[in-house]
Amino acid sequence: MASDREDFTLCGPSHLTNLDWANENHQRCVAACLVQGIYIVERDRQLQREGSQALASPWWDFFHFKLIRRLIDDADFSIFGAIYELKPPQQDTAVDSKAPRYVIAFRGTLTKPDSISRDLELDIHIIRNGLHRTSRFEIAMQAVRSMATSVGASNLWLTGHSMGAAMALLAGKTLAKTGVYVKSFLFNPPFVSPPIERISNERVRSGLRIAGSLVTAGLAFSRTLKQAQQPQLQQQLQERNLSEDPLKALSLWLPEVHVNPGDHLCSEYIGFFEHRGNMEQLGYGAGIVERMAMQHSLGGLLMDAMGVSNAVDVQEPVHVIPSAKLIVNRTASEDYKEAHGIHQWWREDQDLVSNIYLFK
Repeated sequence: MASDREDFTLCGPSHLTNLDWANENHQRCVAACLVQGIYIVERDRQLQREGSQALASPWWDFFHFKLIRRLIDDADFSIFGAIYELKPPQQDTAVDSKAPRYVIAFRGTLTKPDSISRDLELDIHIIRNGLHRTSRFEIAMQAVRSMATSVGASNLWLTGHSMGAAMALLAGKTLAKTGVYVKSFLFNPPFVSPPIERISNERVRSGLRIAGSLVTAGLAFSRTLKQAQQPQLQQQLQERNLSEDPLKALSLWLPEVHVNPGDHLCSEYIGFFEHRGNMEQLGYGAGIVERMAMQHSLGGLLMDAMGVSNAVDVQEPVHVIPSAKLIVNRTASEDYKEAHGIHQWWREDQDLVSNIYLFK
């Protein structure tokens, strides 16, 4: 039996008949629906729903998109993403300059028996800061880089939900480091950290974040000293050109990060940006400490200290972005499933608060 949430006519934004590409709310709705289309096209595949029984196509047809390529995992052959092309009606001779020509979308974890094993494996890679080493990300990155090169970054959108948001985020970061900036919509991207934001006492939250920054910066500094004593690591670091400030290279990229305070997987983004500003205001070198801390994963540094990982291969966490437009859904959620779900991002009755954080 198909879920009502899979049927566009039952839960899609069918009210959005007069699409305004300059309207940020409309952009968000479209991006979220294109992600939902990937969830459903994979469920269609798993359940062998074809022809009139397939439920996926309305999620992109309604907005005049065409799915031109499916991105398929090489391990379980599941569909984890797709490339869409905008195909407006023939009577619309002029395409709005705010509209994307192409969109690349990535789904998150499917909790169904046919796909949960591979998806959970990818989730673990995100926790261990190793998403960049997976074959699924390599397939995604190849598609993103190819499209950005062939059609131009200004004609392309990136979007994803949950694990798919992490994939879109990492792909966008990879391009941004080379000076290529793609408009990105990230829904409920995982923030690998204890859910400090859920602690009600503000002073306790602030204290824990400051302590975490100090510990992380201390471990990072210790690792730097260790590398300085090992010529072979020095050579590898020079080859990778790590002398450049990765945050500065990323600072011009402004992805739109959509989070819900009731979702512990992504809610820490709220405190992450607020804490960074607080550290800058403290003075006495606190801003420098936070700058060093945010470029490293505490878990990765601990594994490195214990000899579990390669010191050179420890990258900044996927969730670290110096600049962002943060959109917070303050609408009360019934449970975690609703707070984490993709469906909230195309509903009309949401209390959304947005702030722009620019790296200085």
